[in-house]
Amino acid sequence: MSAVIHLQALGLTEYEARAYTALLALGRAVPARVARQAGIPRPKIYETLERLEGRGLAARVGQNPLEYAPLSAREYLARARRAFDDRLGALDRDLSRLAPDPAPEAVYHLYGEAAIRSLCEDLTLNARRSVYIAGEPALADRLERLTPRGVELQRAALTGLPSVAAEGQRAFLLARDGEAALIAHFIEEGGVGEAHGVHTHNPVVIHLIEGYVRLAAERKPAESPVGR
Repeated sequence: MSAVIHLQALGLTEYEARAYTALLALGRAVPARVARQAGIPRPKIYETLERLEGRGLAARVGQNPLEYAPLSAREYLARARRAFDDRLGALDRDLSRLAPDPAPEAVYHLYGEAAIRSLCEDLTLNARRSVYIAGEPALADRLERLTPRGVELQRAALTGLPSVAAEGQRAFLLARDGEAALIAHFIEEGGVGEAHGVHTHNPVVIHLIEGYVRLAAERKPAESPVGR
């Protein structure tokens, strides 16, 4: 059951995850019935239910006979989400102390199509205000689908403008939130070499890409800015 696997990923043991999903299905039940439903050995069910009670996922609702009922799955997910966000915040602070943000002028070289596409997806998924993309239609289509709602998307084809790629290469441009940019060159089918590119936070490069994409979009009125 996928729910059991996901609950284990959030820190429950296999028996705890199976017992909790069984309780959700049953509503309330005596331990023996939970054990049968969950496929847990009878000797293990009492300690498993006690641990669920300690985690705030189950409660005793009767003594004679002893019965357990599940507590809200929605509330558990909300608690897990808050705990995860708190851990991410703490990790972000710790990592920032270890490695300060790179200087804006820093440029990072990228090699390989898979690495470039993965970074394009990460940049797009983390957008808060705007995404500018131009180039390879298939990749642009995917990034358009990934653009968060409420984020302005500006998309264009790299036609009718001075080329930004060498012969045998296909250029791809991406700028996000005025904070990050990527320039990539994919290799044409049958061409020689490896896809490569650069990733930077340099504001000059970012503004150049935004301006280039806007200029390209003006050549095709149908590809005007859209809100997600």
